[in-house]
Amino acid sequence: MAYDGYKPISIFQVPGARDVAIEFNSWSKAYNMTGWRIGMVVGNATLVDALMRVKSNIDSGIPQAIQQMAIEAVYGPQDCIDEHNRIYQHRRDRMVEVLRKIGLEVDVPKASLYVWAKLPAGVTSGEFSARLIEDCSVFVTPGRGYGENGEGYVRLSITTPDDRMEEGLKRLEAWKGL
Repeated sequence: MAYDGYKPISIFQVPGARDVAIEFNSWSKAYNMTGWRIGMVVGNATLVDALMRVKSNIDSGIPQAIQQMAIEAVYGPQDCIDEHNRIYQHRRDRMVEVLRKIGLEVDVPKASLYVWAKLPAGVTSGEFSARLIEDCSVFVTPGRGYGENGEGYVRLSITTPDDRMEEGLKRLEAWKGL
């Protein structure tokens, strides 16, 4: 999934990567199979083998029904990917517009189901998130939950249906909090 003509590259396009890298991919984004936890890993055989050993001690695999649906997704018509990308790009653009309007700094993502917004100096992600819930019933994820470098940011999802996202964005536009 990507926007504005951007084409994400594979790590294997980098010289020497095949000797030292593995690449993960997921059906979650491209085929709207979020939460189903199905994906793949390719790359250096030694690294893939080590991952398989760890994984085999964590769980017993992906349910067969999900595997079958993933196979259908990969071998079926692929026009849904462009359609999904158009929907997500529209949502991304609208969200970025509103976040900037309320005074947040936002870099437009080239490929993601999330938008990260930088908060004003001195505002923690936890405080900001709590304030949005209390003031306008809008939920954002505090960046601190993703590690110390996430502090000072909030993450918003563009996977919410259009009508619900638009309602949240209208609440943000009307918010007088910053």
